[in-house]
Amino acid sequence: MNLSTQKIIPPPVFQVTNVTKTYQMGEVNVDALRGINVELYRGELAVLLGASGSGKSTLLNILGGLDTPTEGTVLYQSKNTHIDLSHASETVLTNYRRFNVGFVFQFYNLIPSLTAVENVAVVTEIAKSPMTPKEALTLVGLNKRLNHFPAQLSGGEQQRVAIARAIAKKPDVLLCDEPTGALDSKTGIMVLEALQTVNKELGTTTAIITHNADIANMANRVIRLTDGKITDIQVNQNRLNPHDLSW
Repeated sequence: MNLSTQKIIPPPVFQVTNVTKTYQMGEVNVDALRGINVELYRGELAVLLGASGSGKSTLLNILGGLDTPTEGTVLYQSKNTHIDLSHASETVLTNYRRFNVGFVFQFYNLIPSLTAVENVAVVTEIAKSPMTPKEALTLVGLNKRLNHFPAQLSGGEQQRVAIARAIAKKPDVLLCDEPTGALDSKTGIMVLEALQTVNKELGTTTAIITHNADIANMANRVIRLTDGKITDIQVNQNRLNPHDLSW
């Protein structure tokens, strides 16, 4: 085989093997995940697609160290860190979340009494080698809104502040749970552009949860979940720019 024509596959950041997650709801056991096997690769943008109750948020929470599987293993590997998230202590998981993972949720969770730059500084003050708050906000297109309070910002701008806050510590992984769920389509496109820029410029492994199939077209890979199982993994050969998505 001609080595020059081989496709280079980046190393996996996450290796998820036979993962199940069962919650006890009173006297009833609910299987949120049922035998999940998947890898996420360094620098990719993946979309976890599925209806409400499909298990995508549970999987994202496990990847982020916010929850642990009932069975199976979840291995995280970065350049200098190797963690078995399925058996790690709470101290290890806390440090993992603090230094390795950025979270973006549907609701922005900004501190109302702090400006945009101050909201981002809350994270940079405890990070090991962060970018400056201004650098993070500039990366998401808010360099002219640094000193505005959340009440002075639109919903899309507030979400971009939340993204800047998540990326300012230079995380290896960015996990986003319905980041455009509370936004109109025009504003949502701006937020998706910001996430795409972060993925491209920082090389951050990015996973986005959504129920919107159109958003999936901007991802490297689309991982579809149904009833706690992965039913399909699609590789996008021609990724779309957020402006080209149909909503």
